[in-house]
Amino acid sequence: MSPYEEFPRFAEGPGDVPEMNADNGKYAAVEGTAPADVDKRVDTAPADNIGQTEAAVESTEAGGDQRDFSVFSVWQKRFIILVGSFAAFFSPLSSSIYFPALDTIHKELGVSTSKINLTVTTYLILQGFAPMLIAGFSDSAGRRPAYIICFTIYVTANLGLGLQNSYAALMVLRCLQSAGSSGTVALANGLVGDLITSSERGSYIAFASLGSMLGPSLSPIIGGLISQYLNWHWIFWFLLILSAIFAGGLIAFLPETCRKVVGDGSIPPPWPNLSISDWIRHRCRERNGSVSAEQILEARKNYAFRFPSPLPTLKVVVDFETGLILLTTGLMYAGFYAVMTGATTTFHEVYHFNNIQTGLMYIPIGAGGIFSAFTTGRLVDWNYRRHALRAGLPVKRNRHQDISQFNIERARLEIAIPAYLLSSVLMIGFGWVVGRNVSIAVPIILLFLNGWVLNACSQVLNALMVDIWPENPAAATAANNLMRCELGAAASAAINPMRMAMGWGWAYTTLGMICIVASPTLILMTRYGIVWRQRRLTKRREKTERKINEELELQ
Repeated sequence: MSPYEEFPRFAEGPGDVPEMNADNGKYAAVEGTAPADVDKRVDTAPADNIGQTEAAVESTEAGGDQRDFSVFSVWQKRFIILVGSFAAFFSPLSSSIYFPALDTIHKELGVSTSKINLTVTTYLILQGFAPMLIAGFSDSAGRRPAYIICFTIYVTANLGLGLQNSYAALMVLRCLQSAGSSGTVALANGLVGDLITSSERGSYIAFASLGSMLGPSLSPIIGGLISQYLNWHWIFWFLLILSAIFAGGLIAFLPETCRKVVGDGSIPPPWPNLSISDWIRHRCRERNGSVSAEQILEARKNYAFRFPSPLPTLKVVVDFETGLILLTTGLMYAGFYAVMTGATTTFHEVYHFNNIQTGLMYIPIGAGGIFSAFTTGRLVDWNYRRHALRAGLPVKRNRHQDISQFNIERARLEIAIPAYLLSSVLMIGFGWVVGRNVSIAVPIILLFLNGWVLNACSQVLNALMVDIWPENPAAATAANNLMRCELGAAASAAINPMRMAMGWGWAYTTLGMICIVASPTLILMTRYGIVWRQRRLTKRREKTERKINEELELQ
């Protein structure tokens, strides 16, 4: 049976995928409606015309269940995700906090600038690969054990970096530091997948991304101040103190959220995943008789405390639809890292800034990211509700929803594609102004706009990855992180040779045009993404059915 026969809406093949605009006029009144008006109407959207197909068994999110998606309150969810966001802050913070001290370090250790720059490149490489191990582990064993592993490695590495005085130790410990901190980015989006439904995911992904957005802009300032007034070892002592204090609070109070371990949060976690807040909360639930022994036993069947493996992330990487998202995300971040690297050189050579002044020039990027967090999320959720209302899909906050028959790709990418193209244009514009000694206001404005649109696009694509892989949200984010970091490392290494050979303008124009040429893959996804997703769901269901039949035969 073909996937199109299995799902009647696509019975005539991919050439006849129904347009989301084909609503026979019933949605005409919603066009141009303000987001707030759609929010008011969406909870009353008709549900009687939603197809109940066999695909609901393998839907992206189970539909038809009137229970809350999560037992945590709105403020508890916000607190948990903000904690995860701050944990993710350590990865980009550690990546570039010692940029201002690179010249001092290479002189004190007696090695070349190229060798010191290699510690930056290896950090980025490990930043891409390390989450592949921890993400899959957290999707089965839980978020808390993964956080404990990450911060144990990270705090130990910072202690060693504060004590060492050799290049070899610096290189090895920087790799260890990267391995410990980089997994926290994937875990932050894993928390969002555990707690938030697709209809609200855009806003919460923005909260989860705050830490990774602020890191690149704040870390050079912090590093510049420390290296200017103390010695470069204090950069790592600062990271050690900050991370140790934060990790203590996280380990003590962050509740377990992984749905394979605690379901909607109502099931007590096993002791390796238990926090103080979990213990207090579930003691109260036990007294009220709210804990079901059957639910606990069922949850323990899915609990697997296995050695970290990259396989869950690799499964995401090799998926065709996901691969297109990863390609465009990687190219976009390659341009971003090229701009960040080029900005450092520009402010030193063209504007003759010192380390602190150069660090301050990263504030506009962070400000743009913060502005994006408070604007893009609401826009993404509004567009989801707009399309859901058009498709007759009821949207109720904190409820399980079946989006297997819903074109989530189009709802997300209508926001991401304009931001993606604008980021490419801004990158080209940055290249043509930085080498011409124009007013400092021009690159500052361009950096702010670049931070805004890049983080807007990143938020949407992160949300889409979690939508497509709700059963493995951390692994999906790790796959995204892999492509982003590896292409970013390549761009960081290539931009200065490109500048020397081509000049600032043509170097950034080349990178920008590569991004623009890749943009049709996103447009293609708005039409065929749902078909590719249905094929994957069909194959997965058939594989599950075969496994069940084999087990029955053995019995």
